[in-house]
Amino acid sequence: MPNPKRKMSKSRRDKRRTHYKAVAPSLSTCGNCGEMKLAHRACPSCGYYNERSVFIPKS
Repeated sequence: MPNPKRKMSKSRRDKRRTHYKAVAPSLSTCGNCGEMKLAHRACPSCGYYNERSVFIPKS
């Protein structure tokens, strides 16, 4: 099996990883109650998705 001839330095390794970044989740406002929610998911506070009631929240 092929193995590396030389040790890859930390700076060279880290240069390759510059594009690995944490991305903030995309939030949108709920059309029913106006609270912030994750995109393409039911609202956790009112239980609506796409102007329809999907579930009844516990609180």
